[in-house]
Amino acid sequence: MQAIISVTNLSKTYASGLRALKSINLDIRRGEIFALLGPNGAGKTTLVKMLVGLAHPDSGVGRIFGHPCGSLEAKSLQGFLPESFRFHDWMTSLEFLQFHGRLAGLSRDAASAQAPQLLERVGLAARSDSRLGTFSKGMLQRIGIAQAMMARPRLLFLDEPTSALDPLGRRDVRDIVRELRRQGVTVFLNSHLLSEIELVCDRVAIVNRGKVVAEGGLHELLAARSLTVRIGPCERSALEAVVEGFPFTSEGGRLVFDLQSEAQTPEVVRRLVAAGIDVYGVIPESGSLEDLFVRLVEEDEIAVPGGPSDG
Repeated sequence: MQAIISVTNLSKTYASGLRALKSINLDIRRGEIFALLGPNGAGKTTLVKMLVGLAHPDSGVGRIFGHPCGSLEAKSLQGFLPESFRFHDWMTSLEFLQFHGRLAGLSRDAASAQAPQLLERVGLAARSDSRLGTFSKGMLQRIGIAQAMMARPRLLFLDEPTSALDPLGRRDVRDIVRELRRQGVTVFLNSHLLSEIELVCDRVAIVNRGKVVAEGGLHELLAARSLTVRIGPCERSALEAVVEGFPFTSEGGRLVFDLQSEAQTPEVVRRLVAAGIDVYGVIPESGSLEDLFVRLVEEDEIAVPGGPSDG
């Protein structure tokens, strides 16, 4: 499937000498929900700014629907909600959406028709005549999401879209994002809320120090790494010979293996059975996205000591 967003060797160094991005490569496909994760200063915001045309790389290429990032052709196909935004306090929510619809190229009639529908969609229909200056932070987050959707974009960038929302609001945003996926819209999320990402995303990339340290489908990345096997009596020395290459700890009749991937599970079980060892139970345990995130970032920090990048 053709990539909607294609990033090849994208790098950025600021005037201060700080390297924010180091040869980033990403391909994001049509209709998927993709999340960019990383600690503060990892380079996430810098990458998003480059994709939407607010910053420019020192080297490398980024394309959206085949068009250079930041070009008018690319911008006409995307919607964007930045993490830090300041809206027009004096406008009503209806006026605000109509205004941004016109900025996005909608006709006056199309903007007038689309705005009330989106206010309903984000739960603000009752506040259509309220000025944005009276809105709470969570309400502003909702109107920001509606703004990003005004021109019916084929690609939506949402930078921390649920950071100011309560649990009900976060659920509403998840429902909106899933509906967009069903419509074939690609959604690019930048978020610190890992539990939210687990609930809604298809694929993720984890960045640290300006580079990608892991990328893939959620199922693939969170596949079982810990395997508990209940066995019958067996000498430790015999066990070590049978499952050589698969580190484990043992307690009584329980063996706990630390695997590289769940694909190694059948091999462990086959070896035990072939050696005549009774196997009474096999329990794979998948980790959480938070566990994976912390482990990868800590491993990268140990491998490459030094200060964090900006972004």
